[in-house]
Amino acid sequence: QVQLVESGGGLVQPGGSLRLSCAASGSIFSINAMNWHRQAPGKQRELVAAITSGGYTTYADPVKGRFTISRDNAKNTVYLQMNSLKPEDTAVYYCYAHVVLLSRQQYAYWGQGTQVTVSS
Repeated sequence: QVQLVESGGGLVQPGGSLRLSCAASGSIFSINAMNWHRQAPGKQRELVAAITSGGYTTYADPVKGRFTISRDNAKNTVYLQMNSLKPEDTAVYYCYAHVVLLSRQQYAYWGQGTQVTVSS
């Protein structure tokens, strides 16, 4: 009923920047929280940043001051601007959305993931 499609990952040198996008589509009435998570090889998936429908944001300590999460409610899209990237930021990045459907049922959805590799 709802799809999350991510884009913007890739290979970047340390100190570089990338911008991830995640667009939600389907039987959407509204979207509450939209988050970015990441999972590095051999590690558990972790929350990177979150944003509410009202624009309140939270960040994991390792990315504070370097990453910025934002959203366009009209487009049901969330972004993650990543600056000053470090090799330890290398991971698969996943989009998450808590969606209220047209039926008013609520579900959590995940994107398929996009690879971010920071390497010289």
